[in-house]
Amino acid sequence: MIIGKNMNRELSIYVHIPFCERKCLYCDFLSFSAGKDEMDRYFDALVKEITVAANVCQDRWVKSIFFGGGTPSFPESELICNTLRLIRSSFNLEKECEISIEVNPASAIYDKLVSFKDAGFNRISIGAQSLNNDELKKLGRLHDSRMFFETYENARAAGFENINIDVMSALPDQSLSSYMETLRKVVELAPEHISAYSLIVEEGTPFYDMDLKLPDEDTDRAMYHETKRYLKERGYHRYEISNYARDVSAENAGNGSFCGSYECAHNKVYWQRGNYLGLGLGAASMVDNVRWSNTRDFRRYVEFASDMSFIRENHEELSLKSQMEEFMFLGLRLVRGVDVEEFRQLFSQDITDVYGNVIERYVESGHLEIVSESDPDHCTNQTYLRLTDVGLDVSNTIMADFLL
Repeated sequence: MIIGKNMNRELSIYVHIPFCERKCLYCDFLSFSAGKDEMDRYFDALVKEITVAANVCQDRWVKSIFFGGGTPSFPESELICNTLRLIRSSFNLEKECEISIEVNPASAIYDKLVSFKDAGFNRISIGAQSLNNDELKKLGRLHDSRMFFETYENARAAGFENINIDVMSALPDQSLSSYMETLRKVVELAPEHISAYSLIVEEGTPFYDMDLKLPDEDTDRAMYHETKRYLKERGYHRYEISNYARDVSAENAGNGSFCGSYECAHNKVYWQRGNYLGLGLGAASMVDNVRWSNTRDFRRYVEFASDMSFIRENHEELSLKSQMEEFMFLGLRLVRGVDVEEFRQLFSQDITDVYGNVIERYVESGHLEIVSESDPDHCTNQTYLRLTDVGLDVSNTIMADFLL
């Protein structure tokens, strides 16, 4: 039996663009370099998949679209823009649909940014990672700080009013002062959103086999705490472990686009277990508590993109147990926490009946708290179970205890 958001007809769409000019040394995403012929074949296949997928999603409304990668700004802009136009004409989009694209300063020239805006993208995410040129070289990035500032200025000039900037901490040979200098320069630009991640060296990446001089644990934690303090003091509220957003100004709050802030609507769909459809090579989906992913085999994808039975793999109908576990460990990533009443409505059980012992232990230790506050998404007062500030610092350990 499928439990959960069956009746939720909203859908978010992720489009994977796997191409990069060169893979960064820390990257473990599905990405690679390719020539024009390979990219043309890929986008032709993507058109076929979009067309088939749209035919079975006519009863759903798309609340967000996200082009990620890889580097979506690397291929010719016409390929990206035509793909978005096809999605917009094939699916039912909500009026205030958030439409994002990731860009790399090395490939996001002004003309491309103008094309993206004209095609309908209304949010852009710029991968800065660092504004220290030595650190960027050690990451294997293709851009320098000058190129980043130029990309940001061009994005504003192209008309983007919702910009995210990605920054990374705990980089090789990075000091606390150099990291804070990057953060200071980013905040001076006043982007609407900042994603601040700590580097994780993943197996299978070039970094994994390199002798890296990484910051020690104390410096890593200092970077984490200083990020929270610095961004809060400058008007960015943290709504997820690594994500910070500005509030919409009073004169713009009435348009309803961002529910009172510039929080990323698309990413919140993942953390709140909404329905999402992944299009493209290796893209993951979850719709009505059924999960699957597309093949990671390029040749198979481009040859059979119009046949879902050939490109979709790893089908899993989530059990009630799995749904409750995901509800907890994904929802607790959000600073607001999980909605206690929503848990009861979805699973016909009180949250304390399932997790009472775990909740009691961490409330007593000061890592969890139960609070009642207004919910801007529903215009009501809601009761949330959430990690305290101390709990967020050790979130991975606590979340593991919500596995049944």
